[in-house]
Amino acid sequence: MKNKLLVLLLIGALVAVIFGIESVEAKKSKKSGIAQEELDAMSTSVDGLTKKMYANGLFSPQDNENLIDIKIKLDNQMLVAPDVTLAPLYYKVSLLYKSRDMKNEAIDGFQTILENFADTALAPKAANQLKSMGVAVKIPEKKEADAGGE
Repeated sequence: MKNKLLVLLLIGALVAVIFGIESVEAKKSKKSGIAQEELDAMSTSVDGLTKKMYANGLFSPQDNENLIDIKIKLDNQMLVAPDVTLAPLYYKVSLLYKSRDMKNEAIDGFQTILENFADTALAPKAANQLKSMGVAVKIPEKKEADAGGE
């Protein structure tokens, strides 16, 4: 009887440790990145705001709040771990800020793309947007591997 009880306690402790480790890893992954569901929701929201912009629709106070919330989430994620999947959202959000005559916020977003996602197709587009706003742009050079071992 004592042996069975001891085995059950050990199994219970082992299960608790395993679930505890998985829980810690889940928390770590949540802290290091924006969940896919949240990215999808942010993208849908930005797309809706972009449609309003193209239709010359007025932004509601809620629309403005959503735009600000998305920018804050993107900026917070960049502080934790830059992720290339954020580049399209940064670009769209920056275009929205530019269309709303919020120049500083737009410049910040386009600069973020140049500094962190220079090897994406959005970097030249961000540079062109900055140039159109009268901002001097220096595009970071792409790093190429030394084949010759200079």
